[in-house]
Amino acid sequence: MTDAQLILERCDELATISSSPDFLERVHLSPEHAAANALVAGWMEQAGLSTWQDAAGNQCGRIEGREEGLPALLLGSHIDTVPDAGRYDGMLGVLLAIQVASRIEPGTLPFALEVVAFSDEEGTRFGTALLGSRALAGTWDDEWWNLTDKDGITLFEAFQDFGLDPARLPGAFRRPETLVGYLEAHIEQGPILEDADRQLAVVTSIAGARRFALTMHGKAGHAGGTPFDRRRDALVGASELVVEIERLSRTHDVIGTVGKLEAFPGGVNVIPGRAEFSLDLRAEFDDDRDKVLALIEQAAAEIAGRRGLEFEQHEIYRADAVVCDLDLRQAVESGIRSIGDDDPMAFWSRAGHDGMAVVAATPIAMLFLRCKGGVSHHPDEAVKQADVTAALDAFEAAVRSLAERH
Repeated sequence: MTDAQLILERCDELATISSSPDFLERVHLSPEHAAANALVAGWMEQAGLSTWQDAAGNQCGRIEGREEGLPALLLGSHIDTVPDAGRYDGMLGVLLAIQVASRIEPGTLPFALEVVAFSDEEGTRFGTALLGSRALAGTWDDEWWNLTDKDGITLFEAFQDFGLDPARLPGAFRRPETLVGYLEAHIEQGPILEDADRQLAVVTSIAGARRFALTMHGKAGHAGGTPFDRRRDALVGASELVVEIERLSRTHDVIGTVGKLEAFPGGVNVIPGRAEFSLDLRAEFDDDRDKVLALIEQAAAEIAGRRGLEFEQHEIYRADAVVCDLDLRQAVESGIRSIGDDDPMAFWSRAGHDGMAVVAATPIAMLFLRCKGGVSHHPDEAVKQADVTAALDAFEAAVRSLAERH
């Protein structure tokens, strides 16, 4: 069996660990998270790494460099998922990292090599993404302890239920002097590579994202008895803003998405008195993102004023854009050239990744590999075995290129 076949078989095996028998969902601090950590730890040990689960629930492994205790180059990604997920987002990057480590003879690199399987990149359970990598990077916010899941369980309680001690969370923090950098391999989650008929690319930066919970307040009323000129329909106002969000985003070349919209009280013969909806706004540069946000706020105020509504917004997530480190990028480019691609593609990531948090502790860079149709966060995620082989060889070569320069 080739290394690529082994990696793909392990992706299939990880995909069986799900909270649902009908689709893949694996969330932070769940029994499925624990089972996935145990499985990944076993694979790390087979690759020659010493393993531990850190104080935030991240699964970690390490091989030493030429001396004990040297700063470490981190390789990794995440093993949590969105609901109804595919089997490669995050997981493929973890397994590529483990396989790279299996090819490195312990005691030969001028730094240690560590692999990390982050516990919560998606934010599916508690609504705030990057909890695992933010814990590692030392940017934890104690207000998060009060976050609750759909069952009303707080993050603090979930830590305890998982067997972790919230008071020991600082033990997951990594000081910058203990790290060399962070490299992550990931499916592109977009169509650029496939459209160009290319296997791999180097990431230049990761999009800056802000997320909001939005509410339009109106007045509920009888659908038959309330004339149009007396209606304060919150759903119509929200819908008008949704269309304006798309128009502004397209005009200014940012990515604006309303993924949730719900009307209350929800009767088929009742004018909605309240509409709650989401906004995910991201761009290559924070200034562009924030300029469009200001325009959206102006549009919301105009729509609300004209329709007799009240608009409310609450920011629930922010991660500013991250530029990938030039030296680490050059190592990734060198890795791609090693597989015969003399002119590696380079472009920014429209999706967020753990590197957005890890950069607070150490420089980061990323390798993208092609995914079928650019599909991600969906069961139809697919990759070619040949592309996995190319990514593995390029990822290993990137590590060795860093070792030569170190």
